[in-house]
Amino acid sequence: MKKRPIAVTVLGWLFIAIGAVALGMDVRFALAHGGGINEALIFPVHALAIVAGAFMLRGADWARWLAVLWMAFHVGVTVLNAWRGFAFHAIIFAGITYLLFRADARAWFHTEKAAGS
Repeated sequence: MKKRPIAVTVLGWLFIAIGAVALGMDVRFALAHGGGINEALIFPVHALAIVAGAFMLRGADWARWLAVLWMAFHVGVTVLNAWRGFAFHAIIFAGITYLLFRADARAWFHTEKAAGS
C-alpha cells in the first residue's frame, strides 16, 4: 500500500478539526438562541467537512472532490459578503485544490486500499 502524502494527512485532519469546531459553535449558538432554519441548513455543511476529512485520510477519491466542493461553496458564500473574505477563501481554495490533485495525491486516491481501512 502506498504511503499517504503529508499534504493529504494535514488537509484531512484540518477539515476534521475545522468541521468539528464549526459544528460545536453551531450547536452552542443554537442552544443559546434557539435553533432555527439557518442552523438546520448549516449543520450539514459543517458535518460534510468532517466526512470529507475522515474519508480523505482513508483514500476515498470522492472525499477529495467533496473537500474541493465544500471549499468552493465557501468561496461562493464569501463573494456575497466582503472582498477580503472572498480573496482569502479563493487563495485557500486554490491551495487545497492544488495539493489534492498533485501527482502524489492522485496516486494515493487511486491506490487500492486494504479491506476495512
